[in-house]
Amino acid sequence: MPEMTPLWTPIALIGALAVLAWGAAALDTALTAGIRLRSAGDPFREAARLLVRQRRRTLLSDTLLMRAGVCGLPVVAVLAGIVLPLGGRPVADLAVGVVWFNAMEVCVWGAFWLTGWGANSLYPLIGGYRAVAQGLAYELPHMFALITAALGAGSLRVSEVAGAQRGLWFAVWMPVAFAVYLVSALAMAFWGPMDRPTGSDIAGGVRAELSGPDRLVFQAGRYTLLAVAAAAAVPLFLGGGAGPALPPWLWTALKSVAVLAVLVWARHRLPAVRMDRFTWLSWLVLIPAALLQMLVVGIVVL
Repeated sequence: MPEMTPLWTPIALIGALAVLAWGAAALDTALTAGIRLRSAGDPFREAARLLVRQRRRTLLSDTLLMRAGVCGLPVVAVLAGIVLPLGGRPVADLAVGVVWFNAMEVCVWGAFWLTGWGANSLYPLIGGYRAVAQGLAYELPHMFALITAALGAGSLRVSEVAGAQRGLWFAVWMPVAFAVYLVSALAMAFWGPMDRPTGSDIAGGVRAELSGPDRLVFQAGRYTLLAVAAAAAVPLFLGGGAGPALPPWLWTALKSVAVLAVLVWARHRLPAVRMDRFTWLSWLVLIPAALLQMLVVGIVVL
């Protein structure tokens, strides 16, 4: 009989993701302040400001759909993280954990679309369409990168993928798949160069009409999604909690923070990518590269 998951594990997962999300927000704020040469305020002060700010409503908006999209973003991010062994057992050690993780990412498209559609406003609707277009562009290379890691381990269980890297990290002998994953992780979180659905050229896109607590929850969901994308890279490509001297949970935390810092840094150092160019890059560069990497791994493993 499989070992029961401790009851404190879901609480530990939510706490770990909350800390990572806050760290991402703090680093993002610090980099923004450095670029603009002025104080941008800390995440706690911004959260307090949004909590007491009045919600804004547009004419004939579908508030239920919009709130479902806003609240769905952090919920989906946490659900994607339940299969990740953050230093120990995951909340749900599913036999199809890699598939579950990928499926939850697709739900993010729905959250962005509902947020943009429900506002009944031009700019959020354009942002929603951009989110769907970006999702269709990045999903295949992202899926191939995940499948490559699963193929190398011979399992779709995320904990077994991490355990298969005791001798050599997958990031070392699957560098193309790892690079494709990092690019698609930015697209999955609609972050940095891939943040056109929330771009300034359309007044903030899907979040243009969000204010007060709605905007706070949406922003928290984005940071949590970025934290989950960074944390997933650890068991999939960076050996999980394996490492000398330190306990597994600490190695997992250090690796997750390192990947998260790179993803946050990308927002401030890499230029934005238009949807048509990203689609071209995805279908003509990332997909062939990911398939070639999968072929090499398949030959070596089989």
